[in-house]
Amino acid sequence: MSLINTEVKEFAATAYHNGKFVPVTQEDLKGKWSVVFFYPADFTFVCPTELVDVAEKYEELQKMGVEVLSVSTDTRFTHKAWHDTSDSIKKIKYPMLADPTGAISRAFGVYIEEEGLAHRGTFLVDPDGKIKLAEINDG
Repeated sequence: MSLINTEVKEFAATAYHNGKFVPVTQEDLKGKWSVVFFYPADFTFVCPTELVDVAEKYEELQKMGVEVLSVSTDTRFTHKAWHDTSDSIKKIKYPMLADPTGAISRAFGVYIEEEGLAHRGTFLVDPDGKIKLAEINDG
C-alpha cells in the first residue's frame, strides 16, 4: 500500500531538541513542509553521517520554511547521550524524535519487527499533513 497522499497518522512523541525534551505530534507538521526521516539507531557507524549531512542543510531548509524531524527507535535519553558525547551529533539543531515502541515507525511503514529498529526512510509531508514523497531503504 502506498503512503503517497495519505495523511500522517496520529502520533505523540518526545524529542530531544536544543538541549530539552519536547513533545511532538503530527499536528506540529501542519502549516509547513516537513521532512521526516528515519534511521535505525543512535551510536551506529553510518547514521551520524546521514544526520550531520541534514544538520548542515538545516538552516537553509528552515529559510525555505521546511521543518526536519529525525526518528529512531531509541529513547529520548539515548538521543541526549549521543548528542552530549558526539561532536558530529552536537551539530544537530532539528528535533530528534524518540520512538521506543516503534509506533511512529510502523505508521510510516519502516519498522522492522524482528529487530525493533527502523529502515532508513525519508518522507516529505505537505502543509496539510499529507505524505507527498516516500523513500525507504534497507539498512
